[in-house]
Amino acid sequence: MMARRRCRLTLVVMVLLLLGACARPQGKPQPVLETPLVWPPPPAPPRVRFLQSFSRPEDLGISKGFWQRVGELLGGSSTARLIRPMAVVAAGDVLYVADPGANGVHRFDLVQKRYDLIRRKGGRPLPSPVGLALGAEGEVLVADSLLAQILRIAPGTREAVPLSLEAGLKQPTALALDPPHERLYVVDTGAHQVKVFARDGSLLFTFGRRGRGEGEFNYPVAIWQDRSEHLLITDALNFRIQIFDGEGDFWGTFGRLGDASGDFSRPKGVATDSFGHIYVVDSLFHAVQIFNRQGEFLLSFGSQGRGPGEFWLPTGIFIDRDDTIYVADSHNQRVQVFRYVGGKE
Repeated sequence: MMARRRCRLTLVVMVLLLLGACARPQGKPQPVLETPLVWPPPPAPPRVRFLQSFSRPEDLGISKGFWQRVGELLGGSSTARLIRPMAVVAAGDVLYVADPGANGVHRFDLVQKRYDLIRRKGGRPLPSPVGLALGAEGEVLVADSLLAQILRIAPGTREAVPLSLEAGLKQPTALALDPPHERLYVVDTGAHQVKVFARDGSLLFTFGRRGRGEGEFNYPVAIWQDRSEHLLITDALNFRIQIFDGEGDFWGTFGRLGDASGDFSRPKGVATDSFGHIYVVDSLFHAVQIFNRQGEFLLSFGSQGRGPGEFWLPTGIFIDRDDTIYVADSHNQRVQVFRYVGGKE
């Protein structure tokens, strides 16, 4: 009996000593740039500035908790990091990143200094979380393309709970929430259309079908609702952005296949800032292109690479009300953060 107690005491002491040795964050420090990284480069006035990138909680100043480190020591390490980030949203000081490579959604709470990997009930994985949308009061919705489901993450919870929707989905990849009108817009890529649901899950209407005409789609993959309540939809294999009102009525389009500035090769995420500029992530250009409200090309930032401000097959984008820009840099396994610092044009 005494031998067992001594053994347990020894184990506890060893764990505490090891925890003390491991207390320092293991993530790489953020690079310190000698001069600010901006676009366009000097001597032109800067319009977009690089802020930082992150792959792990430690990159954001979030250290592992005591019991998390105990569990890793006794049960094996489970490194928390981005593997294949596809979408990102910022709910104030809480960041969510959808990651099919990790089979879940990463949550980084910058105030509470807490990290969670959110999955389904019982820890069951999310096989393909590829789209995120920010709702009222900090809730986040997730589109899982393999489950063909939309799931809800309530603030502070650690589970994604499926929504009960009246109409089935084929391959949901993106979504937008309109809290004032209590509507949920879901891009169903496999069906080449957008389905619109009410708060109770009932289907209100759909718009779009496969084709190349106005209001038709060829594998749509992203959606964003701007401050004037227009919907911008990335019509990927028609190589364009289409614009609709909240009722699904067509308003306009811009973009074409090509390799010149303002053309598209593999358009992905789309978002707008407070000035109404339209940002489009082009995965094969490894860049983000910026257009005005009329669809005229203004500026691009990024190029292929692994350094700050460089991308490798980027996908999703989110812009908050302070014009902070978050880009899911998928194959670099990170999210890069920028800010728009220029004027209206």
